[in-house]
Amino acid sequence: MTRFLPISVLVLLAAGLAPAPAPAQSTADAALIQKARAIHERVIALDTHNDISPDNFTRQKNYTQRLDTQVNLPKMKEGGLDASFFIVYVGQGPLTQEGYDGAYKQAVDKFNAVHHLTKEIAPDQIELALTAADVPRIAKSGKKVALIGIENAYSLGTDIKRVKEFYDRGGRYMSLAHNGHSQFADSNTGERDGKWLHNGLSEMGKQVIAEMNKWGIMVDLSHPSKAANLQALALSKAPVIASHSAARALADVSRNMDDEQLEALKKNGGVIQTVAFASYVKVAKPDSPERATAIAALRKEFGLGAPGGGAGGGGGGGGGGRGGLNALTPEQREKYNARMAEIDKKTPGDPRATVADFVNHIDYLVKKIGIDHVGISSDFDGGGGVTGWNGADETFNVTLELVRRGYTEEQIGKMWSGNLLRVMAEVEKVAKQIQAGQN
Repeated sequence: MTRFLPISVLVLLAAGLAPAPAPAQSTADAALIQKARAIHERVIALDTHNDISPDNFTRQKNYTQRLDTQVNLPKMKEGGLDASFFIVYVGQGPLTQEGYDGAYKQAVDKFNAVHHLTKEIAPDQIELALTAADVPRIAKSGKKVALIGIENAYSLGTDIKRVKEFYDRGGRYMSLAHNGHSQFADSNTGERDGKWLHNGLSEMGKQVIAEMNKWGIMVDLSHPSKAANLQALALSKAPVIASHSAARALADVSRNMDDEQLEALKKNGGVIQTVAFASYVKVAKPDSPERATAIAALRKEFGLGAPGGGAGGGGGGGGGGRGGLNALTPEQREKYNARMAEIDKKTPGDPRATVADFVNHIDYLVKKIGIDHVGISSDFDGGGGVTGWNGADETFNVTLELVRRGYTEEQIGKMWSGNLLRVMAEVEKVAKQIQAGQN
């Protein structure tokens, strides 16, 4: 194939001069990028945790548009993110019938939003996967893959039969708690508060795990307490996941998994989906008094709680991003970010975690429990993101850093989706055995 030379090169040749060779480092970088892009195109990049708002799933405003959300179809296409677990999340409320009813309604609205996108708004661009085998089939067709995860079983209320209902609505993983103790399990936030409700799982929580095993919903360990997680690992007849957590050995926050939990997860055959949530990846150094005061005043002005940690006061610590910036309207968030940028300029904080910091967690986890038990997640639109992977459009940067670290295409494929799909398929198999009375 004939290639056209740049005019600058033609001028040099006409003068009898050879163009100066490109620096070796640039040539090496270009080759690395080319290799990474080829790998990224061949693997299925699956992110297990992306939050949603039903407001972005309407005819007028939806994911076919390049919204200011971190995830939407244009950004998924730009970054080569092939599959996303969209999250049916509800915040923890009072353990009352009124609280349960409100949470259930919120959950149903989010289930319906995903179905509306995949069935009515953009069925030619994205399809809902209900089995592990659906994911590569849909990806091969050229469409993006949607899956549904459930964050916080609070919305089940006290009706255990709703586990099957949520499965029928498309839910394929579920955590038993979020920030604050649910009727089923203690939350990691008990560590911060020094208060526990169940000392792990409640009796109903144990029943829910049995129901999840029966119908084929993966048990999710992200957010419940360590005691609840270890009990869940002991009870589950199928492998489990941590849908968005990192290594506590590198960032000592209660949302991350310590080595004891990691070893139990490995024994169970499960997978930890390493999360690119800045303040779970890197515990920021304390802000200066001036910066802390400015951030506190800004958050108070916008009706936000005290920051839970992380550079920029963006929240995190042992809790999570939701209820923080996610509670703001797009207009409010834009104003907040502009004001935050002014604070950053006047009193810089500790630099935000980067893709390299994030992959440090992957390196640690791979060495600790093996490549077959490590995956990737972002918690986008729920507080997640690091510098270099702050939206679906930057997804390639993760693969690039993995290639730079020496991971092979097979290993990268396992971490991006292979390990998670293996667990999902095993959960499906166990469910069929239980339903047939074989387990």
